[in-house]
Amino acid sequence: MEQEDDTKPFSVPYTIQQHLGALNDSAVIYLKIVRDQQTVGFFILALDPDEQSVEFRRVVVASVKRGVGQQAIEQMEHFCRVTLGRHRIWLDVFAHNQRGRHIYEKLGYTQFAEASHFGDQLLLYEKAL
Repeated sequence: MEQEDDTKPFSVPYTIQQHLGALNDSAVIYLKIVRDQQTVGFFILALDPDEQSVEFRRVVVASVKRGVGQQAIEQMEHFCRVTLGRHRIWLDVFAHNQRGRHIYEKLGYTQFAEASHFGDQLLLYEKAL
C-alpha cells in the first residue's frame, strides 16, 4: 500500500527491513484498518517516552476519498486515549500534502512547529485527546 502511486508522494515508504525492525520495537504499534472484513490500510504509532504522547507516524489507506481514513483516525485516537492512556497525539505531514493537511485540520489537529526532511518542508500537528 505504501508503494501505490497515490501514496508515495505523501510519505517515505519503509523497506521490509524497516517494517520488521519496527514490528520488533515495543514502542511501535501497528494497527490495521479493516472494512467489510478486508484489510484496507494500516497505522504506525510510536509511544513517546513521556508516557503522555503518541507519534502518529503513518496512515496508509487503499481506498481514498471514501471517508475510510477519517473514520479510522477517529477510532485510532480512541484507542490511544482509552487503551494506551495517552493524552496527546502528534504527527508530521509534508507541506505539499494538501489532502492530508485538510483532513488533520478538519479532525482538530493544529500546527505547532515546522521541520524539514531532505529539503522538503514538514508541518508538525498535534491534538489533545
